[in-house]
Amino acid sequence: MNMRVVIAEDHPLMLGAIAETLERAEGFAVTGTATSGLQVEPLVSRTRPDLVLLDIQMPGLDGLSCLALLRERHPQVKVVILSGETGRENVEKALRSGAAAFVNKAIAPPDLPAVLRQALAGNVYFSTPTVARETVAEVIDDNRQERLRRETGLTARELEILRAVARGLSNREVGAELFLSDQTVKFHLNKIYRKLRVANRTEATRAAHRLGLAPGLAAAA
Repeated sequence: MNMRVVIAEDHPLMLGAIAETLERAEGFAVTGTATSGLQVEPLVSRTRPDLVLLDIQMPGLDGLSCLALLRERHPQVKVVILSGETGRENVEKALRSGAAAFVNKAIAPPDLPAVLRQALAGNVYFSTPTVARETVAEVIDDNRQERLRRETGLTARELEILRAVARGLSNREVGAELFLSDQTVKFHLNKIYRKLRVANRTEATRAAHRLGLAPGLAAAA
């Protein structure tokens, strides 16, 4: 089945080049194009695409505002930001707002279909020569921690302590690292055990591994 794509780009030459690239690629169908931010959401409502390729600089309604609107009204639709402005702030805002990818307009046309396939598969991707990889890593980690807080009921502090315990730190070492007393660490651990429904430190470490908080540990740690 073809990936249905809407392209939102205000420069006609760029819009035409992107559309031609995707139409030539196997497995893609361009279901609509927009040259104004105000056209994007109505077009998505009408054509029901799988993915929107969205420029940040759009007349009428800028790309980040379009992104917020699409995440609210069409959360199932993946949004890939396409921009020549690849500063840290733009990348961070886009990824924190729910973009599946941030792609530099300087990307080689043959590479674009592969990027969109990654985005549709749920892989966060960036293609920018001026943005540190740490920016994306920080955003991904923040998103993961927010998901973990929702799934487990653990607070941000409890997740920190669980991560430290999973690294093999004692209560005293956890306290020294996080500037907490031994008693406070013990108090938080008891709450962590209850929320995760585990009985002890070893089981908590295993739970941390399952949750992806300790990817370097063996499952039987």
